[in-house]
Amino acid sequence: MSTHHPLPRSAVAALFFERQHLDRPRTRRLTAASLVRFAEDVGGIQLDSINVLERAHHLTLWSRFGAYDLEALERLVYRRRLLFEYWAHAACLVPTTHFPMWRRAMLDYEVRHTGWTAWLRKHGPTLKRVEQAFRERGPLGNADFTDSRPGRRMAGWWAWKPEAHAMDYLWKKGVLGVRSRVHFQRRLDLLERLLPAALALEPLSRGAFRRWHVSRSLHAMGAASTTDLRMYLSYPRATVAERRVTLETMLGSGEIVAVAVEGERAPWLALAGDLPLLEAAARRRSRPGRGTTLLSPFDSFLWHRERTRTLFGFDYRIEVYTPGHRRVHGYYSLPILHDGALIGRLDAKNHREAKSLEVKRVHFEDWFATGGAPPLDGRGRIALEPALTGVGESIASLATFVGAERTTLGRVSPVKLAKPLRRAVAAVAELDG
Repeated sequence: MSTHHPLPRSAVAALFFERQHLDRPRTRRLTAASLVRFAEDVGGIQLDSINVLERAHHLTLWSRFGAYDLEALERLVYRRRLLFEYWAHAACLVPTTHFPMWRRAMLDYEVRHTGWTAWLRKHGPTLKRVEQAFRERGPLGNADFTDSRPGRRMAGWWAWKPEAHAMDYLWKKGVLGVRSRVHFQRRLDLLERLLPAALALEPLSRGAFRRWHVSRSLHAMGAASTTDLRMYLSYPRATVAERRVTLETMLGSGEIVAVAVEGERAPWLALAGDLPLLEAAARRRSRPGRGTTLLSPFDSFLWHRERTRTLFGFDYRIEVYTPGHRRVHGYYSLPILHDGALIGRLDAKNHREAKSLEVKRVHFEDWFATGGAPPLDGRGRIALEPALTGVGESIASLATFVGAERTTLGRVSPVKLAKPLRRAVAAVAELDG
């Protein structure tokens, strides 16, 4: 596989920031057009039930748009239906403009997910009964169905009642869609009622869908390793043979090109149309972004943790699934992004009744605390004072977004940054203690 001349990591990072709308964090205004453009560029906005601060998709959007109006987002998604819910990386909001593409995944769901075979054989009548209920009664949620298993009240997704499994199957098959969410609980309805115009469009062929899937992931990342491609839009999973044929076809047609990335032994891939942008970024010496924000653990920027380590030298993992005594940075730590560098992480909790944002701990990377330069960067040091000012402003913006009137700041490491960070936060927020 012939490759184009080597690109520095910073060039790949620059286009990645731009496509993820993190080149100017918290400065854009949330509108119908900007929301759709963001969802199209990144491919999906991940949903998650954890609500320590705010739901994951709200935090992802806050990182780009600042303290926006949640009701406005609700109207754009569930009334105007500019986005719809489907499984892209995990459960995501994806742009309705991409519906014909994802329709192929829906149509092929039963064929590709044979794990349902035994369940469908056993619960076929339940499936028909659940679908008929939607046809007769309109929008329904999980609570509208009685568990058909007498005396079974276990917790966990593995112990879902058959009716809940039926709804999930019908959703992934494209029979049902998410009509709305009430306290984050889904209410579903027939997709033909929710997106009739989109359903009338011709779905892609299987081969065309696989090529689109690769090109959409490459668009979102700028350039990517083959592992990045597999881990970004991770659904539906393709076989090794399918991936190989798809990439060979796209390389042969010239739609994608192989590029050499500084420090990487295997070639990476990029869209041919993005090569001039990557080469221009390689010639620039400026940083790939200006501004500061905090990132949700479920942000599309972090979907593949190994990519974050490769491009930025930042080792991150979410610790909500780690036992408390083994946590290093906190239950729900948010990476801190400043001027195109990941300078630390922050663990916080929103106390809603008290209207207080508790910043439990802030940990800055050693290179940042000592006035050094980001690893794998080569463009000079990050100045401490403006960075801490940016962190303070981000904390204040987050407090406003989650409805907190006061902020508390706990442990900061290294300790020498505690006082300057406290001053930075106090300058823009009501800081207790």
